[in-house]
Amino acid sequence: MSGKLYLCATPIGNLKDITLRVIDALKEVDLIAAEDTRHTRKLLTRYGIENKLISFHDHNEQKVLPRIIGELQEGHSVAQVSDAGMPGIADPGHRLVKAAVEAGIDIEVLPGPSAVMTAAVLSAFPTDDVRFLGYVPKKAGARTRLLAGLVDEPSTLVFYESPHRILATLADITASFGERPIFVGRELTKLFEEHLRGSAAAVALRLEERPAIKGELVLVVAGQRERPVLDADGIQEAVAKELEAGRSKSDAVKEVAARYGLSRRLVYEQIHGASSEDSS
Repeated sequence: MSGKLYLCATPIGNLKDITLRVIDALKEVDLIAAEDTRHTRKLLTRYGIENKLISFHDHNEQKVLPRIIGELQEGHSVAQVSDAGMPGIADPGHRLVKAAVEAGIDIEVLPGPSAVMTAAVLSAFPTDDVRFLGYVPKKAGARTRLLAGLVDEPSTLVFYESPHRILATLADITASFGERPIFVGRELTKLFEEHLRGSAAAVALRLEERPAIKGELVLVVAGQRERPVLDADGIQEAVAKELEAGRSKSDAVKEVAARYGLSRRLVYEQIHGASSEDSS
């Protein structure tokens, strides 16, 4: 008979944020798979938990994942934890879940702290439509392309970012989003928790004054809730950008129509009218 996989949310900073269900599960399982065993050992020690602990992260996933599935198939119970928050968010947990599902293993999620939702709520931006995009790309070109493609996104956008790259990312956000309001949550739930609000440029100015930027950062960008009103030239320019990006004319029209709340017929008429003028 197969065992059971428990996905256990752990504190994102304050160790008191752990739930009673998670403590019970970590005490009772046969094996705990942790992103960083040194980090998790501090949490286990705090609550007197001495169960067997193994390392499971991006760099050893291919080797360790089969072992975890094997343990579960032999009837053992396994808890997976990340360094902070819900496992499966920006770590190999989702691949473990996929493998467990494919193996017919029972899975239980023990919910708890989440840096994504903590920052989204603190931002004061709408939370009826939140889009989490993980870590911002490290390479400048990939980062610029991603942000440029999100300018008209109505969702509240949430990212993780490194303190070493936050200034470069804020500069790129300023270039793409202008004065759009953002929120940066630093060291959430920890002793030196900080909330930074304003435009990306304004937040960058405050951070640049510091000798060093430290701590875990969550970046939230307000969505574009009001669609820009396009005139004929604006429609033609928007379609041209989609064509330059490699879309077919049909797909470009569909994309522009959906993005700006226009009828496809109107978009077609505008670009066909422009083509007729160019050929006359």
